[in-house]
Amino acid sequence: MWNDTVLADGDDTVVVEGNHYFPAASLRREHFRESDHHSVCPWKGTASYFDVVVGDAVNAQAAWYYPQPKQAAAQIAGRVAFWKGVRVVD
Repeated sequence: MWNDTVLADGDDTVVVEGNHYFPAASLRREHFRESDHHSVCPWKGTASYFDVVVGDAVNAQAAWYYPQPKQAAAQIAGRVAFWKGVRVVD
């Protein structure tokens, strides 16, 4: 959740380094737009980012995913994680 809005729904998450990775299919896509930001993790690979958008509010690069994770991180393929104030709630 961010700004009182559900961004992804489901309990099928994979937790890696304390982050919940949600299946991409569980995202409410209207709240996501591609970002041109990328980062590199030595064991997971290159991450791509989404900006989270709720109404006029934008949380830049608040969601990330690994389009082609390294073998050590294969369990997060096709999944998205959050930070920057996005809360995972039960």
